[in-house]
Amino acid sequence: MQVIPAVDVLAGRAVRLLRGDYGRRTEYGDDPVSIAEGFVSEGAELVHVIDLDAARGRGRSPELLGLLQVSNVPFQLGGGIRSVGAAVSAIDAGATRVVLGSALLAGDGTARDIVAAIGASAVVGAIDVHGGRARGSGWLDEGVPLADALATIDELQIERILVTGIETDGTMHGPAWELLERVRTTSPGLALIASGGVGSIEDVQALAMSSLRFEAAIVGRALYEGRFSVSQAIMAASG
Repeated sequence: MQVIPAVDVLAGRAVRLLRGDYGRRTEYGDDPVSIAEGFVSEGAELVHVIDLDAARGRGRSPELLGLLQVSNVPFQLGGGIRSVGAAVSAIDAGATRVVLGSALLAGDGTARDIVAAIGASAVVGAIDVHGGRARGSGWLDEGVPLADALATIDELQIERILVTGIETDGTMHGPAWELLERVRTTSPGLALIASGGVGSIEDVQALAMSSLRFEAAIVGRALYEGRFSVSQAIMAASG
């Protein structure tokens, strides 16, 4: 199982939100790209970068993409990827993949156009769930039923899905196992990435050993809080 450290960026700073609440954030520095580079130096093969300003419709920072482009960081980019232009710009800036959330839920054909433009292998379908509904727009909208979101991913032939339990995100209280099991049961053929709640090496080990067959796990706050390092997580995930 691959370990993917997360770098969430808000107003140029690396932050972590508690349960997706912009008002409950902890800041971890004003140089998110350097933080990402540190994760890579510890062995991370990919970094999960989320532009929180873009996610809630406040526009993407051109400086962020520019800095990532000249860094040595392999990254996937999420937050505000709601048009073909935004997706193509991310790929052109060096993103390995783009993470689609709101665009998947819009039902207006945007996600289909993005997949056609950059290819399904360059897309991660992000399903962020609260109360049984997949949420978009920075987790601020009412969302759609989880089953509908999964059906859209299947229809678009997206091969990889990132599942976040919003109730667990940033809590370090453990993954949202019930949600993850439901997604695996509904979509057995998808490459599944777990996100939210990882707070210990034991959580990493449990995900790696799970019969749910996770391709990867996103790890965020536990790294910033010093619960364990990227290299320790990679070792736990491989053994």
